[in-house]
Amino acid sequence: MFYDTRVGDHGLPHNPFKACVVPRPIGWITSVDEAGRVNLAPYSFFNGVAGDPPVVMFAPGGRKADGPPDGAKDSLANVERTGEFVCNVVTWDLREAMNQTSAPAPAGVNEAEVAGLEMIPSTLVAPPRVKASPIHMECTYLQTVDLPSDDPTARNAVVFGQVIGLHIDEAVLTDGLVDMAKLKPIARLGYMDYTRVDEVFAMSRPSWPLAEDAAD
Repeated sequence: MFYDTRVGDHGLPHNPFKACVVPRPIGWITSVDEAGRVNLAPYSFFNGVAGDPPVVMFAPGGRKADGPPDGAKDSLANVERTGEFVCNVVTWDLREAMNQTSAPAPAGVNEAEVAGLEMIPSTLVAPPRVKASPIHMECTYLQTVDLPSDDPTARNAVVFGQVIGLHIDEAVLTDGLVDMAKLKPIARLGYMDYTRVDEVFAMSRPSWPLAEDAAD
């Protein structure tokens, strides 16, 4: 099949785009507003985009009806105003709590409290961390890139932040390496589907020229 995404007439029960970019890691973003009120929300448009210095991105697209005049979601508004956020890694054991924090709560609601999550102070930034998450990335805001939006009342934004502090629970380390079998991170698929990392395989990067070419 083929469809022009600018028209949107795919003829399927649901838009397949998000099911074609998988799996997507989940950035569980903690932020605070100017009054120090905590917001916790998951974003599957999330990833690491640079390593030196380490930089992550998340895309809080869409409109929040009771938010600021531009419709920005709480995470976007908070980060742009305060300049800091924390990314908490979502594991299999935290899946239900993460899902609860995805509900469109009114501005000012502490989603962590609603989900029964204990929060602990960060080391370098103001937003707190989800204690039960084994990995936290403390970030300072770098910039927002506003992309074209099909909804003129909503921003389609991508937020970039530099990771200035990294917490790793030693329980998920094996020989000094993050052990995915212990971490059990989950990722978003299409529709309402998720996946869990259950199998890991290694592939060494080849040298150049490739062995087959060298044989010729």
